[in-house]
Amino acid sequence: MKRRPLLSYALILVALATMMLAAMCVGRFAVSIADVFRTIFGALLGSAPDLPVNVQTVVLQVRAPRVAAALLVGAALAGAGSAYQCMFRNPLVSPDILGVSSGAALGAVAGIFFSQSVIAIQLFAFAGGLVAVAAVFAVGSALRGYDNTLTLILTGVVIGTLLGSGIALIKYLADPYNQLPAITFWLLGSLASIAPADVKLVAPLALLGVLPLWLLRSRINLLSLPDDEARSLGVNVTAMRIVVAVAATLVTAASVAVSGIIGWIGLLVPHMARMLVGPDFARLLPMALLIGAGYLLGVDTLARTMAQIEVPPGVLTALIGTPFFIWLLAVARRGWT
Repeated sequence: MKRRPLLSYALILVALATMMLAAMCVGRFAVSIADVFRTIFGALLGSAPDLPVNVQTVVLQVRAPRVAAALLVGAALAGAGSAYQCMFRNPLVSPDILGVSSGAALGAVAGIFFSQSVIAIQLFAFAGGLVAVAAVFAVGSALRGYDNTLTLILTGVVIGTLLGSGIALIKYLADPYNQLPAITFWLLGSLASIAPADVKLVAPLALLGVLPLWLLRSRINLLSLPDDEARSLGVNVTAMRIVVAVAATLVTAASVAVSGIIGWIGLLVPHMARMLVGPDFARLLPMALLIGAGYLLGVDTLARTMAQIEVPPGVLTALIGTPFFIWLLAVARRGWT
């Protein structure tokens, strides 16, 4: 590995650690760095630190789960976006554009509408995301005579719009006093209500989806080649695409089910990672995971500290992501060559 990628990894890790510490300290109830370390080490060692109960509650029950969820969701969405872009050989692909987020959202909203448990909502979200990516891929394959990039984008937009209409219908039918506010707040994307139990639920699913992407990261590189060339190198293209699609959809669905729709991460972060380490997926995936984790953590910290009322992170990711992505398009087009 060249020195530049190593330096990039080191800088990102330092920045991520700094952001984690800052996120644990700042907020309406400020906590000192020393108290954060004393509380965390006390919990790990099973000893009770000589600190007020409210300090320990804020650190362990409020901020630690939220920081962990931001890291997991950010890394999961970035990893899914990187995998989709490599698999479809398209730098404009993301879980949002492909309709995966909308499919997972429709499944999760249906679970809320039918008053299902958290686990059932996760399953509904996963099924919805899988159906969405399968529909986009099927329609795109049937229209191979046209420009592949344009076809994929337009198909994703159409499927996403169709799924969005399903979400709108459920919102119309939902109880306006109980279900509708919960659905609306959830669709904006937020980590405000994260509890330790939510992290314990989403972490295994996110890790289960990222694991095959990590183990196969060198072979996934070959999906960027034409199918005939990939097969000549010993890759079962169809099986590999199924594994990548299921894994990326699983992490997207798990993220959407716990945080709602938080856009732009799956589209923006892979481009940022590609600028630093190049298009090699074996290097791109770990960098995207780190940047995605840090990006959402930074956005969430800003969302809960910039105003008296917390701003949904999904709103901020769009406000920050739009101009930044335009800048990336201007300076980083060489990343795919």
